[in-house]
Amino acid sequence: MTEFELIARYFSRPCTDAAVVLGVGDDCAALRVPEGERLLVSTDLLVDGRHFPESTAAFDVGYKAMAVNLSDLAAMGARPLGVTLGLALPTIEPDWLEPFAQGFYALAEHYGICLVGGDTVKSPVRTLAVTIMGSARPDRMLTRSGARPGDLIAVTGTIGDAGLGLRSIQHPESMPASLNPEDIDFLQMRLNRPTPRVDEGRRLAEVAHAAIDISDGLLQDLGHVLSASHVGAVVETDRLPISPAARAWFAADPTQRHLPLTAGDDYELLFTLPPEQWGTLGISATVIGRITEDKRLRVLDVEGHDMSVHVHGFDHFAPVDLD
Repeated sequence: MTEFELIARYFSRPCTDAAVVLGVGDDCAALRVPEGERLLVSTDLLVDGRHFPESTAAFDVGYKAMAVNLSDLAAMGARPLGVTLGLALPTIEPDWLEPFAQGFYALAEHYGICLVGGDTVKSPVRTLAVTIMGSARPDRMLTRSGARPGDLIAVTGTIGDAGLGLRSIQHPESMPASLNPEDIDFLQMRLNRPTPRVDEGRRLAEVAHAAIDISDGLLQDLGHVLSASHVGAVVETDRLPISPAARAWFAADPTQRHLPLTAGDDYELLFTLPPEQWGTLGISATVIGRITEDKRLRVLDVEGHDMSVHVHGFDHFAPVDLD
């Protein structure tokens, strides 16, 4: 199979999205940005053995490649317009490409976004480069720099699930024996098929002051908001939204109970908003703290005492163990 046969077979599909003027097949794609809105662009690289274990199913790789980019748009309150895909492959493997494309398109079609271009090359390491484009009104565009003292800090969904899912794959011997198969499946599904909060992001753009997606760890990503906004925060650990599966793990192994503070890959939205807007939010979320003038980041334990927590999260240049 040649490069062009690969593109035709797996990545050339009709697109009826009104935002796409020209898609796959020309030297460039042409997108129509809605009048009065700004173009937003984000790029993610995913490297085999670095961002996902080599045992990860091809469908899940494709699904997550789309999910993490949609999550970036969600954090800005943007609507998706189009996406490009770069594929670097050691060889053309139809048995891998077919389910990969299915996973990629499954999420793309769910959110009505078209693949409008990309590139394929031969490489020793399988690598994906996804660039996504979206749009938002200038006055409805969320950033990291808008948090204000007095704001509530809240998150969508539950946190820590993906970190436990990864741990169950990397170190299966560490899983509590009392954990049931359904809990393990749930945690690994949260790792491999995160839910991009696109609809929630559009709603938050109407009421929130700042937002970020939790990709590298709650405290690390919150730190980006605090730095950009020149503020501090208090986070109450007893208010963190934890799934029943994660609670079952922590009940059996309390040494992991602080993992939700630092584990990444949940792709939930962390946002700040004024207290008077909480009742009008209209989405499912949990308040976990507040923004302060004091520029410190304070983390309180269940008794309200300050905890000594080393703020760290995912580092692309740190040693990694994904096998």
